[in-house]
Amino acid sequence: MSVNLREFAQPPKPNFPDFGAGDTVRVQIRVIEGTRERLQAFEGTVIRVKKGAAANFTVRRVTSGIGVERTFPFNSPRLETIEVTRKGRVRRSASTTSAASPVAPPASRKPAASH
Repeated sequence: MSVNLREFAQPPKPNFPDFGAGDTVRVQIRVIEGTRERLQAFEGTVIRVKKGAAANFTVRRVTSGIGVERTFPFNSPRLETIEVTRKGRVRRSASTTSAASPVAPPASRKPAASH
């Protein structure tokens, strides 16, 4: 029995714009708190976009010197809208330079005292 995975993989929602790594996006997510439901915005820079059956994208934002990364699956029913705020130009498909660089510069080393 041969099962074709493409039959089960749902394509991304058609109202999502085309975006890639380096773009700044605002993602609206449905949040349920008890009996109430509301939309919450998460705005940041797209670090990576993965394709395939489990397609997802990762957004990073820095608030008050603290970096937060969040991964959103394209097929999630909680994902309302994706709005591209600014297009970016990167040379890599996965931008990790903002995650790899520390917020504070490293402590300076003092030269060893010579005797």
